[in-house]
Amino acid sequence: MSAITDHTPLRMVPFRVPTTRLALKPMSASARSLDGAWWPRSRDLPGELSALAEVLDPLWGRITRVAVNPRYWPVIPRKVLVNGHVVKVDWFARELDPHKIMLLSHTAGRWDLLVIPPETSAPAAARLMAAASESSGLPMNVTALMTAEKALHDGPTAVRRAQDQRHEEECGRA
Repeated sequence: MSAITDHTPLRMVPFRVPTTRLALKPMSASARSLDGAWWPRSRDLPGELSALAEVLDPLWGRITRVAVNPRYWPVIPRKVLVNGHVVKVDWFARELDPHKIMLLSHTAGRWDLLVIPPETSAPAAARLMAAASESSGLPMNVTALMTAEKALHDGPTAVRRAQDQRHEEECGRA
């Protein structure tokens, strides 16, 4: 004889480590221009915001509003459902740096994070995350961090290009 029950049988669900790539300044750090860095895995803003808010809500309080620059996000929804509550999404093309996200909470305030492009190499992202979450030293703004990383990345390429050009000129003369 079969038993009928209204309860779904329990099943084992493996523990899942949060996969949000995030580096935050210590809460005791003095106010700076950035509170940390976020390295999303894609340009899917609704999916990425859900994962980010799942991590930040317990740390900073419920995120209620987010502001992004639309340059690098192909789809920007007006609202995203996160942990059973709605997060409103605003976008600012001129007022907000393309590599920055602003997170707001009615109860706990505002946070600014550097947004590292998903296609960034792991070593470059690690450097950017470390710099943005550093609690001592001079405050760095988003533009300065991204420019410094680009110069570091492009430096050898520019030197190599100049060497190749010089080699072509010398070989062309022979």
